[in-house]
Amino acid sequence: MKSMKIALISTMSALSLAACSNETPADPVAADTEIVQDETAGDTMVAQAPVGDQTIVGLAQNNPQASTLVSALTAAGLVETLNGAGPFTVFAPSNDAFAKVDKATLDGLMKPESKGKLGDILKYHVVSGNLKSGDIAQLITAAKGMASIKTLNGGSLKASMDGDKIILTDAKGNKSTVTAPDMIGSNGTIHVVDTVVMP
Repeated sequence: MKSMKIALISTMSALSLAACSNETPADPVAADTEIVQDETAGDTMVAQAPVGDQTIVGLAQNNPQASTLVSALTAAGLVETLNGAGPFTVFAPSNDAFAKVDKATLDGLMKPESKGKLGDILKYHVVSGNLKSGDIAQLITAAKGMASIKTLNGGSLKASMDGDKIILTDAKGNKSTVTAPDMIGSNGTIHVVDTVVMP
């Protein structure tokens, strides 16, 4: 609950400063909103509200539970791309998701000589366009329970529902669950997933 106190103090500080100033901030809530780590949530990324001007890479960089993803994006040379105008939808593996990958395999993918292969895997987590969880649910319903979503690497993920959770099935038949949907950035949306999907 520290995060709620910090957010409340930040908002009150912004309002106090605004009251003392002759200028009114354009959107004090958007300016102060950030991704926080809920201490009771374990290794999951949690968004309290839209973050305004942060790109999806900025959202990931400001969340300690996305540190492996940020390292992988850097190693693959994709930071500049995903900081671009987009819009992008990213199914972002948490640190726990990357921990499920064999350590030797993950270490090998992070090496410069594996940049292309790592890039292909990461692009398999990215969709062109800004798909919120409601949009994905509508695609699934329209496709009678199983929607195919084309990714930036040219492959497709199959999306389905398990209760109110979105489930992604990769090309190898492995499943990944969206554990934290709809982290809104200036150039797209992040949906945190619990497993790295493989093309």
